[in-house]
Amino acid sequence: MENRLHWVRDVTFDEDRSQIRTGQGPHVMASLRNLAISIHRLTGATNMAQATRQAAWDPLATCNMLLTL
Repeated sequence: MENRLHWVRDVTFDEDRSQIRTGQGPHVMASLRNLAISIHRLTGATNMAQATRQAAWDPLATCNMLLTL
């Protein structure tokens, strides 16, 4: 049974199609995805896809948001 975090990683970040398969790469990328999801949830985001797009569109606002956490 998949939990909420795994579902978001599968659907929003399309983790199953990742081509990173060797060394520590897969573990590092999973950790970075988990960090991104956690930060979005801490800031009150309920729609992870929308929050991810917003963060990509406005990197300065994303940096400012990170400084306020």
